[in-house]
Amino acid sequence: MAPPERITGLWTLADAHMPKDAGKVFSCFACAGGSTMGYKLAGFDVVGCNEIDPKVFAVYNKNHKPRHPFVCSIRDMLDKDLPDELYQLDILDGSPPCTSFSTAGVRDRDWGKAKKFSEGQAHQRLDDLFFEFIALAAKLRPKIVIAENVTGIIKGKARGYVKEIIQAFKDAGYTVQLFNLNAAQMGVPQARQRVFFVARRNDLNLPPIRLKFSERPITFGEAAGWLGDPEPVTKNNKLPPCFVKLWPMVRPGETLGKVARGKFFQTRRFSFDSPASTLVQAPHSLHPSLPRYLTRREWEVCSSFPEDMDWARWPDSKAKWAMGMSVPPFMVQRIALEVRRQWMSG
Repeated sequence: MAPPERITGLWTLADAHMPKDAGKVFSCFACAGGSTMGYKLAGFDVVGCNEIDPKVFAVYNKNHKPRHPFVCSIRDMLDKDLPDELYQLDILDGSPPCTSFSTAGVRDRDWGKAKKFSEGQAHQRLDDLFFEFIALAAKLRPKIVIAENVTGIIKGKARGYVKEIIQAFKDAGYTVQLFNLNAAQMGVPQARQRVFFVARRNDLNLPPIRLKFSERPITFGEAAGWLGDPEPVTKNNKLPPCFVKLWPMVRPGETLGKVARGKFFQTRRFSFDSPASTLVQAPHSLHPSLPRYLTRREWEVCSSFPEDMDWARWPDSKAKWAMGMSVPPFMVQRIALEVRRQWMSG
């Protein structure tokens, strides 16, 4: 059967209900299911997930109803008797928490420390979860392993950490390739760069994969236009007084830091003429022509999430957090379609 087409624009979860003929996927660190939706849009069967946070899993479950859910630390999966279907995977997917490697965070000062973090509300080390993920791959032996992370993982001292990841994949019997990809070239109206580790099992003798994407960028103006008239300023999206004062002092596309003596360097007034800047967890994204934060619907369209995503009565701030933590579905769909075309078409 021919693979699905690349999609762009507004979509619903029903669009992902297609023949699941491409292979089986299990998603780790699943969050709200950005990766899961991408694989489904490429015709894969996502058979289960791992998510440490029960409240986050509740949202995932409402939208995806996995056959094999594991609401626990990935470490706990290593000691469990797992279903036979998980030993027949085509792809093991995961986005190990990346706070320790974000260029916007404290980076190496947090390495090796156990701390309470937003991905799961639990005390645990973050910088070794990637190796637990690879250990799960060694246990399940999927054909392919795909892991996403922030670009900070290939910068500065973290490059030594990447060498350890590559060696761990090698020890597990996989050859890994690294790709630094931009969602804006993959059908997502957002300039979001992410690093993908794509590993193939050595005994399969698969050739290196080629991942190069050059789709025409979709501007924020185009994406917002899909939603119709913009929502007005309300009590739910209005800016604090200091931002209201600074917002007209910067041009669209600039950060408030330009006029705030170095503060608010992450808070940006978006431009209609370019893709949305990277949507981070905190409310740093401002509308181009209205003095307000972006709405949840604007976050959804710029993150390529579906129109009918069920957020289980979460407040908009929590839904935005989840999208900021997730891989954009269209980004994963493009990668999954190439995996299907280059490695599974025969």
